[in-house]
Amino acid sequence: MIRSITVLGAGTMGAQIAAHFANAGVPALLLDLTPELARQGLDRARALKPDPFFTPDAATLVTTGGFDADLPRIADADWIIEAVVEQLDVKRALLARVDAVRRPGTIVTSNTSGIPIAALAEGRSDDFRRHWLGTHFFNPPRYLRLLEIIPTADTDPAVVARVSQFADRRLGKGVVVAKDTPNFIANHIGLYGVVQILRALESGEYTIEEIDAMTGPALGRPKSATFRTMDIAGIDVLGHVMRNLAERLDDEAARREFALPALVAQLIERGWIGEKSGQGFYKRQKTAGGSEILTLDPATLTYRAMQPARLPALDAARAIEDTGARIRTLFLGRDKVGAFLRHTLGRTLLYTARVAPSIAHSIDDVDRVMRWGFGWELGPFEICDAIGVDQVLEAVGESERPALLSGRARFREGNLPPAAPDLQILASAKDRERVVRRNAGASLVDLGDGVLAVEFHSKMNAIGGDTMQMLQAGVAEAFANFSALVVGNDAPNFSAGANLMLLLLEAQEGNWDEIDLMVRTFQGTTQALRTAGVPVVVCPAGLTLGGGCEVALHGDRVQAAAESYIGLVEVGVGLIPAGGGCKEMLARGVDHLPRTDADLLPFVQRVFETIGFAKVSSSGADAMRLGLLRDVDAITMNRERLMSDAKAIALERVREGYRPAAPRTAIPVGGEGVLAALKLGVHLAWRAGRLSDHDRLIGHTLATILAGGALPHRTTVTEQYLLDLEREAFLKLCGESKTLARIQYTLKTGKTLRN
Repeated sequence: MIRSITVLGAGTMGAQIAAHFANAGVPALLLDLTPELARQGLDRARALKPDPFFTPDAATLVTTGGFDADLPRIADADWIIEAVVEQLDVKRALLARVDAVRRPGTIVTSNTSGIPIAALAEGRSDDFRRHWLGTHFFNPPRYLRLLEIIPTADTDPAVVARVSQFADRRLGKGVVVAKDTPNFIANHIGLYGVVQILRALESGEYTIEEIDAMTGPALGRPKSATFRTMDIAGIDVLGHVMRNLAERLDDEAARREFALPALVAQLIERGWIGEKSGQGFYKRQKTAGGSEILTLDPATLTYRAMQPARLPALDAARAIEDTGARIRTLFLGRDKVGAFLRHTLGRTLLYTARVAPSIAHSIDDVDRVMRWGFGWELGPFEICDAIGVDQVLEAVGESERPALLSGRARFREGNLPPAAPDLQILASAKDRERVVRRNAGASLVDLGDGVLAVEFHSKMNAIGGDTMQMLQAGVAEAFANFSALVVGNDAPNFSAGANLMLLLLEAQEGNWDEIDLMVRTFQGTTQALRTAGVPVVVCPAGLTLGGGCEVALHGDRVQAAAESYIGLVEVGVGLIPAGGGCKEMLARGVDHLPRTDADLLPFVQRVFETIGFAKVSSSGADAMRLGLLRDVDAITMNRERLMSDAKAIALERVREGYRPAAPRTAIPVGGEGVLAALKLGVHLAWRAGRLSDHDRLIGHTLATILAGGALPHRTTVTEQYLLDLEREAFLKLCGESKTLARIQYTLKTGKTLRN
């Protein structure tokens, strides 16, 4: 059982590792040379964006201290993580001190990114070496799922299993056991790819903007692509990792592959090491109107205005939704993009095939580390299969096949398998052809053991008529032939909300009856989820906004991913929640009344602010704080376990003797007294210039719903009464020209218009 940890070193990684253990509810002791340095490291972590903590309160689980006075305290820790400077002698000296005071049986690991794990433990006690291994977290630890675990020949296999299970379930990590080779798996392969890209840049044939356009979402990789990512991670870090490989690889030819490019050496020498120094491959410069981003000219080492990448092949490829098919098309194209990818990606794929057997235990592990550590949608061997092994060899001009490619036309017949049977159970069910019914917006999938799933799969999982149809069909099918229903998907985002384009078109045509029917159907759908004859467990993850949030609010239980960004954001497009969101949040808010005659206003005010300010949770834990999740709801740290955990909760609800929820018939509302108070707050904010005229109208509309309408006094109302208020208010706001302008602006830019 791991109940507490100590992190040695309060630098960027050490402080954030401690923060993520705190996110998991594990108390962390953070030590550095002095208590002051440890506190400073923690303070820096708390100021980082994106935030390494789920909530501000999580930081209270981290305490700080210094090596001299506080090192004996590590005797209380179940796991000690060394994260000091990447120097072998410094680490070994500190580990000797740790060995002298640690409790026998305590796990000790190093977060080194490439120093041999066995070398660090030389001279340590037998018990130390049995409980010693590498645990390479990726930066930032909260957001990047990969954890490379590196045992030595002396490591007890039970310790590897113990750390792996804890990291998977409590920390939410994708765990890969790597061999003790220089830079392990992910950095070795990832860095080789970066070297090929830097050489392409040095050729002068491509600009930084063109390369980032070619190596970002077009390849199924993050928007930060190559050079923006290097600026964020630190060009000095890139140089250090590259030197480590160049020094430690056994083969001389391989070492030459990682020789530090002249451009990187020049940037490090000048101190232009990326975001932390204010400039690297990009530089943000203040202007009279705010700021602009400049781009490095590698030839002159000066900065110039950004130049948009004009690459027709990328524009054409955007229409190809399947990532593998898109990469194949770009890779084989007889144009500038194809030439670049064959020169860089092609060489990286073949290098990966050559070194994989010496650094990893399987090709599956290689693909997983690149997915989990670098945010690739497809790993190297998946990409090889998508392009075709023979096509890759031919395109790169290689006649000699790496041993791993001998006799292979492809690496897998199917998809990359889950790392464990209880991970990605939705994908596994679909692979077994367990789809019960399907339309363009969603599918019904049999998860086994009497549990049915509704999976959204529209663009951004926007909720339209086809999605609602399948949700209602799911409720009926589950009641008829299953024991429980789970609503979720494996996509990055649960749902970005309702289909705004459809709503805009209907409003512009004045089809008010159609809009009224849309709202009634959505309300009927969410109410069907809430009162279903079987337990319904909703599984939000990523963006869960607007209508997506309303679906989650109406589940019998919610099993949320730790990284869930949940919120009722309709006011941003000039509307109010009308799928039961206002009703449900109000009902939950007044459920917390300490007594029946208590003042309603503070409880309604909190709901008003959550909806009116379009608050979105920064995590699943933060959604609890905002009241968007309840005490009975739960959070899954590992995204790939989300559906499995939801299925377990659904079956537990069946065993408990689930009874359908009855429609609420007596929800307390404040009437005119609460309405006047809420409107006064809106008026004062408008007078202070914090709200526009249209914001004021929306605020008054929301206040009217949450007060229960223009009632003369406090009373109780039914759910249907509040749903009718929602629907009527929504229709009126759809008739406002400023609302339509907001919707148009959001659809065009993805941003909010304050008109």
